[in-house]
Amino acid sequence: KRKFIIADTPGHEQYTRNMATGASTADAVIILIDVSKVKLGDDGSVDLLIQTKRHSTIAHLLQIEHVVVAVNKMDLIDYDQTVYDRIVNAYREFAQQLGLKDIRPIPLSALAGDNVVVASDKMPWYQGPTLIELLESLSVYDESHDEPFRFPVQLVARHRGHEANDFRGYMGRIEAGKVHKGDKLVLQPGGQIATVKDIQTLEGSLESAVVGQSVTILLEEHLDISRGDMLAAADRPATLLKTVSADVCWLSEEPLDLRRKYWLKHTTRQVSARVTKIDTLLDINTQEKRPADALTLNGIARITLNVQQPLAADAYDAIRSTGAFILIDEVTHQTVAAGMIRLA
Repeated sequence: KRKFIIADTPGHEQYTRNMATGASTADAVIILIDVSKVKLGDDGSVDLLIQTKRHSTIAHLLQIEHVVVAVNKMDLIDYDQTVYDRIVNAYREFAQQLGLKDIRPIPLSALAGDNVVVASDKMPWYQGPTLIELLESLSVYDESHDEPFRFPVQLVARHRGHEANDFRGYMGRIEAGKVHKGDKLVLQPGGQIATVKDIQTLEGSLESAVVGQSVTILLEEHLDISRGDMLAAADRPATLLKTVSADVCWLSEEPLDLRRKYWLKHTTRQVSARVTKIDTLLDINTQEKRPADALTLNGIARITLNVQQPLAADAYDAIRSTGAFILIDEVTHQTVAAGMIRLA
């Protein structure tokens, strides 16, 4: 019923960056739990693997709506419902701490094909859908149609002819909302108001365009616009930030250095930035946030940054694409962090 794009991200700690990258555009995450590796105490305790907790934490930070908990290798425990129930209950407790809401557990044996495509006769106690049925039934509602219009300019297309047909269009991808001919937009960070004269694609002129479409926007007014500027809904503009508060996942083997400058890449804009403070570091196991003076590989922290030029941004939980950024090392050009902007 559906076409799927699957990002396969290994569980090992050194692949945290793969998880953050893969999850950044995902509608659902499958957390794969190997029953043979979960420690079950005689006192009823269940010790989930740290990678299960780390991937779930990143799924929560990146606000993935659906979490499928695939409890795999059930054949190794003779399809024991008691063990399955204990693992699922332990995961639900952890997920509640995190704030994950839509949890869909499912017992599997990938090796034998149990509950992957066809329902298993080895687990009559499980009456839920198979994995493929579950994935085909998940709702994927794109709220970005209802969000305010956001259009980061990628390129300015110009053709100088006679004044009557002098062409100046702004090319890019609509990251949120929709736009119609005649709409009033605000140029950010400049602040000038502009009117949409035309919306063009390879197929011709459009009356309107929506999130996800790549278009060329023509304006009635002549404004000084370049790559990195944002065209936004005039009545609901983005927030201009010089100081940014964000949750980051640190992806570099070199720890964060407060003395150094980094490049901050946000939509099509790249600005110089300096991290002024590590506010709190997240303990993956306990979900406790504590003060810290260092941030190392795979660490997740709330930080404060100062940027050289203002960013037209939104909170990540409001609009993903304009609330996300990466930090780049000025010297090596390595991506060192993935960030989610938080607005108070």
